[in-house]
Amino acid sequence: MNANDRTPADLLRSALAADPARPLVTYYDDATGERVELSVATFANWVAKTANLLQGDLAAEPGDRLALLLPAHWQTAVWLLACSSVGVVADVGGDPGGADLVVSGPDTLDAARACSGERVALALRPLGGRFPQVPDGFLDYAVEVPGQGDRFAPYAPVDPDEAALAVGGVELTGAELVRRAVADAGEYGLGPGSRLLSGRPYDTWEGLSAGLYAPLAAGGSVVLCRHLERLGADGLEKRVETERVTSTVR
Repeated sequence: MNANDRTPADLLRSALAADPARPLVTYYDDATGERVELSVATFANWVAKTANLLQGDLAAEPGDRLALLLPAHWQTAVWLLACSSVGVVADVGGDPGGADLVVSGPDTLDAARACSGERVALALRPLGGRFPQVPDGFLDYAVEVPGQGDRFAPYAPVDPDEAALAVGGVELTGAELVRRAVADAGEYGLGPGSRLLSGRPYDTWEGLSAGLYAPLAAGGSVVLCRHLERLGADGLEKRVETERVTSTVR
């Protein structure tokens, strides 16, 4: 990160400027065997496309609230940074009925229908695959995002002192989020090139920090593991070795 970074989007821009080719998010689902690795450049491209979808097609504005009903997943990380890029508050696990728009996985579609605004659904299939049939009342993210622009510019500057994230009863501004991420990176002993393996869900600040924000702030990367309990001790040891993990949180 740079000293002037005050939002998560700033952190990503600094990472992109420093080393776009290095890994940023390596995702495993130990229920399906899926593995996806995204470099900083590839991740930033997904974020730009998603932010363009959010700002353009969905007409989201700074201060709008987005109920994010997704598990710990690489596409969830993309949405978190896209929200930051636009100035939208990412309300993780938030009430769709009180949100301006909602982004849902396949298991929370019924709850997501309480949102009266725009609704986006993610199939969470390997390689970002589409739904076999688009859920009624939703846009399919995998259909909508590929045609979006590869570069993003917000219509209005994002204020780092406005709310950026809500999770587990905690609401943080962009600047507060960055400060917390930097502090957590220090506690985890992360630095440039570090590889943090996280098996924590994304429903708390601790899970979001370990699974995205702290490694990003440190100039490191995350090995994000869903259903890690299925791996077993030997499998975990092998993954730590294979992925050159430097720190582990579960």
